[in-house]
Amino acid sequence: MLLEEVRAFTARLQCAEAASGDPGLGIDLLDAIETLKSVGCAVQAVITDDVATSIRADRRARKRPRSEWDRGIASQIALARRESPNRGGRHLGFAQALVHEMPHTLAMLQTGRLNEWRATLLVRETACLSATDRAIVDRQLCSEPATLDGVGDRGLIARAKALAVELDAASVVRRHRKAVSERRVTTRPAPDSMAYLSVLMPVEQAVCLQATLGRDADSLIATGKGRGLSRNQLMVDLLFERGTGASVASGVPVSVNLVLSDETLLAGGHEAAQLQGFGPVPAGIARQLVADALDGDTETSLQRVYSCPQSGSLTAMESQSRTFPKGLRKLIDLRDRTCRTPWCDAPIRHHDHIRSRRRRGATTVHNGSGLCEACNYAKEGDGWTARPLHRPGRTHLVDLGTPTGHHYRSAAPPLPAAARQSEVEAVLIAHVRAS
Repeated sequence: MLLEEVRAFTARLQCAEAASGDPGLGIDLLDAIETLKSVGCAVQAVITDDVATSIRADRRARKRPRSEWDRGIASQIALARRESPNRGGRHLGFAQALVHEMPHTLAMLQTGRLNEWRATLLVRETACLSATDRAIVDRQLCSEPATLDGVGDRGLIARAKALAVELDAASVVRRHRKAVSERRVTTRPAPDSMAYLSVLMPVEQAVCLQATLGRDADSLIATGKGRGLSRNQLMVDLLFERGTGASVASGVPVSVNLVLSDETLLAGGHEAAQLQGFGPVPAGIARQLVADALDGDTETSLQRVYSCPQSGSLTAMESQSRTFPKGLRKLIDLRDRTCRTPWCDAPIRHHDHIRSRRRRGATTVHNGSGLCEACNYAKEGDGWTARPLHRPGRTHLVDLGTPTGHHYRSAAPPLPAAARQSEVEAVLIAHVRAS
């Protein structure tokens, strides 16, 4: 009954209209909807914990190995919430902490006095504590709703950290050491064909690095060697040069895969290219990247990839090998770009048989998919199914089934379209033969 009521209320809310001409009513509506969102998050947390508890109990009753009790639960939660498996794991941990260790925080979320993000901050900052100490922080900060009224996010974090250090300083130190061991460098796309390079490192190293780059950029500007660049631009160029050992002008000294149509490359086409690991790149910028590489000392190679002119799907390849050979793995990488699980855009780590070898699944591009490590292990869990769907002339499609009987579909993104003019292909072939 609850499910039908929620769906009926959602349908009614979709038809809601703005409080035209009455800003006071509009503010009241915003406040009421914000409370509704918090209550919904609290209900999601309770249901998430119940789902996980039920699945574990069922597996335990069926005498499944203990190592399999948790397999794939976070992935099911992620699919239901249309998020990545990594976020699904966070939602699961968040729910378990609230339900079993932080009842006052859960109560504030249920009444709308705390939103999901601020509740997440409290869960995060107390993750290193024992259940007993975590309950103390929960009681001191959330048993009285007025305690956190008007307190910003930074103030909330500071209070939680101070209590954690007071209760168990050793665990805070251990958490810091663990955080240091997880230092890493990542990239993610930014607007206008740019990218963010993020470095997670100890705070003293980060401050030192930024201060050094700023000092040296100021020195270049002061001595007239700044080439008319701003301080920020010089800091980025210095970081690149010191990280790669090459100047910005000499090009990128590592291998990158840039996929673009022959028409974009040779005939001034406007379709965006695809830079593997990044995403779409405007046609003009893609041509400039190719031109810069050819003009400089960067080793450049051109490889033809065939696709269906109508759908952009890759031409099939087949192998009798039990594992995917290098060429077929590369083809899957170019086709899928990121993990094929819906809403997961993690880098591809495994090349998986959609229909497993033990079920006579072939080692073909049609029966292969690129998955991240977590999604591949989840798919192999009890009750999961996967099958490729045959769609002639259309992009590759996979049907993924979960142990609860829900199904999700994942379509591969289309490649840049093939040229429509045969003379362009003739120019391309002549260029390849001449090189």
